[in-house]
Amino acid sequence: MLQQLFRNIPDVTKNLLIINVLMFLATFLLEANDIYLRREFAMFYFDNPLFEPFQVVTHFFMHGGFGHIFFNMFALVMFGSQLEKAWGPKRFLLFYFITALGAAALHTGVNMLIVNDLVGTVSPFHDGIIVDDHLLWQELSKGQMDKLAAALYSPVLGASGAVYGLLLAFALLWPNTELMLIFLPIPIKAKYFVPVLMIGELYLGVNDFEWDNIAHFAHLGGALIGFILVMIWKRDRTKFY
Repeated sequence: MLQQLFRNIPDVTKNLLIINVLMFLATFLLEANDIYLRREFAMFYFDNPLFEPFQVVTHFFMHGGFGHIFFNMFALVMFGSQLEKAWGPKRFLLFYFITALGAAALHTGVNMLIVNDLVGTVSPFHDGIIVDDHLLWQELSKGQMDKLAAALYSPVLGASGAVYGLLLAFALLWPNTELMLIFLPIPIKAKYFVPVLMIGELYLGVNDFEWDNIAHFAHLGGALIGFILVMIWKRDRTKFY
């Protein structure tokens, strides 16, 4: 049965699923030999010495734990399969990558605003502010220092930005489709579920709770870029469907 289900997944979605799962397995297998893929392939703040340009792409094939990858891959198969069948493999893959990159861009942009607000520059490593950080401890409160550390040192990883783009696109194309979600065992139409989800992401992102380490603005970035792409592509219906 599982084999049949796997065969029914269209090619691009299937290959994205395989790559994500292989990277997830490699992450934990290699850590036993002190090789930390998340340190190499997750995306750090652009001014952080650990940042590498390739992380802009590799970070959305990395995941932090089983729950993280399970829900992302579940959504990828559930929504991505339908979108790939509607758009074709090339357009679907283009959409996936552009929304993932858009998610990274908005996440980085928000972090730049936070860093600039706290220390007066978006490049505290290159400007020497972090090197001589004893002044920061005198001028910033503990809460501000925690916020600065999260922006500068916490890597972002996961396919969630692209997945939120897929969710948004699915809701625009098939708004009246009823979804039966794992954590919400009652049917709810896509046109209601997705806006509520986005409002929740915005609320959590703006409030920046201490217990919350999720990159909510990355999710919103993927959804925003997904919305823009769908609106552009819908203008030419002869090529969209």
